[in-house]
Amino acid sequence: MGSVLGLVARPYGVTHSSDNPCQRREGLSPLFLLGGCYWVRWSLGSPAEIEKDPEYWRKQAQETLQQALRLQRLNQNVAKNLILFLGDGMGVSTVTAARILKGQLQHRKGEESLLEMDKFPHVALAKTYNTNAQVPDSAGTATAYLCGVKANEGTVGVSAGVTRDRCNTTKGQEVTSILRWAKDAGKAVGIVTTTRVTHATPSAAYAHSANRDWYSDGEMPPDALEGGCRDIARQLVENIPDIEVILGGGRKYMFPKNASDVEYPHEDKHRGTRLDRRDLIQAWYEAKPAGKVAKYVWHRRDLLALNLSRVDFLLGLFEPGDMVYELDRNNETDPSLTEMVAVAIRMLQKNPRGFFLLVEGGRIDHGHHEGKAKQALHEAVELDRAIGLATRLTSVQDTLSVVTADHSHVFTFGGYTPRGNPIFGLAPMQSDVDRKPFTSILYGNGPGYKIVAGERENVSAVDFAHADYQAQSAVPLRQETHGGEDVAIFARGPMAHLLHGVHEQNYIPHAMAYAACIGSNRGHCNAASRPGASVLLPFLALLFLLS
Repeated sequence: MGSVLGLVARPYGVTHSSDNPCQRREGLSPLFLLGGCYWVRWSLGSPAEIEKDPEYWRKQAQETLQQALRLQRLNQNVAKNLILFLGDGMGVSTVTAARILKGQLQHRKGEESLLEMDKFPHVALAKTYNTNAQVPDSAGTATAYLCGVKANEGTVGVSAGVTRDRCNTTKGQEVTSILRWAKDAGKAVGIVTTTRVTHATPSAAYAHSANRDWYSDGEMPPDALEGGCRDIARQLVENIPDIEVILGGGRKYMFPKNASDVEYPHEDKHRGTRLDRRDLIQAWYEAKPAGKVAKYVWHRRDLLALNLSRVDFLLGLFEPGDMVYELDRNNETDPSLTEMVAVAIRMLQKNPRGFFLLVEGGRIDHGHHEGKAKQALHEAVELDRAIGLATRLTSVQDTLSVVTADHSHVFTFGGYTPRGNPIFGLAPMQSDVDRKPFTSILYGNGPGYKIVAGERENVSAVDFAHADYQAQSAVPLRQETHGGEDVAIFARGPMAHLLHGVHEQNYIPHAMAYAACIGSNRGHCNAASRPGASVLLPFLALLFLLS
């Protein structure tokens, strides 16, 4: 309980409505919370003041305990819908810092705030290593949490029998994703990302490639082309041509080499890259069944103006490459991640059999690689905003939502900062070695390593709150690296309790598929195997023996 219009709720007592309905009491007011009636006395004060009262923390703990006890009533419904939210590079330190940032954007101290993912009742950890890497990349990890099989770094949609860059090792090693399993079960499927739609995370949903960077044939070596390997953009159009929703960036990989971009016609770096001279947007249209309506859009205005009831397939590519950071986004031409998710869910909900949706906050990772913590954390807050919207558009009774990350980063914040310290601010002390200030946020390595006149840069002389400020790092690298620690999994909805403890990352799609009765593990979906049957069948057998 906190302040309301300058007033503070001081805990007085609890009476559950089933035992003693809320009635007026002298000088007290009822507060309906968690199914009970909490009597509170309102008094002047601030959140900081009530936190001094031990009773505040005891009541908070009791409320959390009651919530935990209610989780014993497991939601064992079949999941009609599946949503996998993937924060690329969203390690636990990033989640915590994003939580603080979210609160501070709401003019609060920040630490006490809750992300939407924090409200998911079931939490686990995932081990992120690739089959050949202790610290993983986004391709091998995407293969794990989408296809259910761990793989080598740099490869997508293939087993560990494939060696990166070697086209001739691919044949026979392809593995399918949960998106394919859902499509085969008659569900609608969609992909939404802030990166190019051919990037590592989305590509593992539909492609099989010995190199994650083979976005178009223009990025492929001659031996791979001669060996018959297909680029990822082509696979997007050909492998699963009936994906209902694809939204993100990556226009240039769909058009012939040197074709001008529709939005940036005079910028060479945004021109088409395809050596085969194909127009894959046209190929995407041609692959659709007769009588179905397909729409391609590249502008936010056109996306939001669509009559979704009259659209069967939607492809939206809003940038030539990755989409622009949320802090820098042109909100007239480019939709936000939240806006894309809203469109995707409304499109997919038209299927009476339900849907699978992959949502990637992909540029959290890019912000960290560039040492730009402000960009990364605002990307994480935007992903969380999209999670909140999705939970409002769906029901916990029939929609399993899972939030996780592919890997972490060597990103940290510390320095004994006081409560409410600006997350992008300075630590409250100077180094006791070089006598210079330092920011709370730091990186273990990356482009923020700077030596000025033989010493560490004095951060008080620079604008460390700027969106593109590169936080100081211990080791100089052009690009900051991933981290190797476990990442969090947050789950809500049918069978969410299957995500618990510490898991191998490839377990995630198997648990989700089990919940939705898709894929290969469907034996439990028969009526005789449903919850309660294990109790009922022995009882019926006993009656038979006694008769």
